Amino acid sequence: MPIKQYRPVTKGRRISSVQDFSDITSKSPEKSLIVPRKEFAGRTGGKITVRHKGGGHKQFYRLVDFTREKFDIPGRVATIEYDPNRGARISLVVYKDGEKRYIIAPDGLQVGQWVISTKKTEIEIQPGNRLPLERIPLGSLVHAVELQPGEGAKLGRGAGTVIRLMAVEGPYATLKLPSGELRNVSKACMATLGTVSNPDYRLVRYGKAGRMRHRGIKPTVRGKVMNPIDHPHGGGEGKHPIGMKYAKTKWGKHAMGVKTRRTNLASDKLIIERRKGKKL
Repeated sequence: MPIKQYRPVTKGRRISSVQDFSDITSKSPEKSLIVPRKEFAGRTGGKITVRHKGGGHKQFYRLVDFTREKFDIPGRVATIEYDPNRGARISLVVYKDGEKRYIIAPDGLQVGQWVISTKKTEIEIQPGNRLPLERIPLGSLVHAVELQPGEGAKLGRGAGTVIRLMAVEGPYATLKLPSGELRNVSKACMATLGTVSNPDYRLVRYGKAGRMRHRGIKPTVRGKVMNPIDHPHGGGEGKHPIGMKYAKTKWGKHAMGVKTRRTNLASDKLIIERRKGKKL
């Protein structure tokens, strides 16, 4: 999907870009696979728990099939559609028994192509087919990978995301994640062949606050331009530094570069190498 830019007739247009949408084949979703999406605006019990959320355009949530447990039943790709809830494209698959389901569309998937999910049957190694990691050739690019067999895709679901299968040894398969992390998962976990569609999604520049409000994102203000009562960085005159050894959150806790992963997790033993070369 190429990125489209307009003639800069306004200041907002000068730096903004939009998706081309030339890969979309249907503008209306399957009505049986959409549900209303209620917006909570970052609030839990009426209290703000996530700041800078609210408003946004009304959306319907597409019921995407992340498990794809219809094994050994071929499905034909009917459409490639836009999903307002994710960066990747989704595909409407019509199975031979008549059932319709949405799946995350791999890059290069075409309307009319047949896809299948299987555990034992010999199938063609092509984008869109889903099978266990132990049956995928080493070095293959996959996405929508399970962390536990049967629980559905958890890894590699974002636009343009790709995971490489490095090795299969013993009960585990070694994966290289987009972050650079190397980790083991059960070789019985299912994965879909190919790269997630819409790889240029991250290159879109929204350009102005109005487009961000349509996405449900409200303005964010730096702490150093607030008053001292509102933020630890606040106070002072002009473009002053924060005046402390390390950055703090609005509530006085360490910010920027703080580890957020809980320690002593059971899955720590499955991580071979942390992302970006970080030590275990």
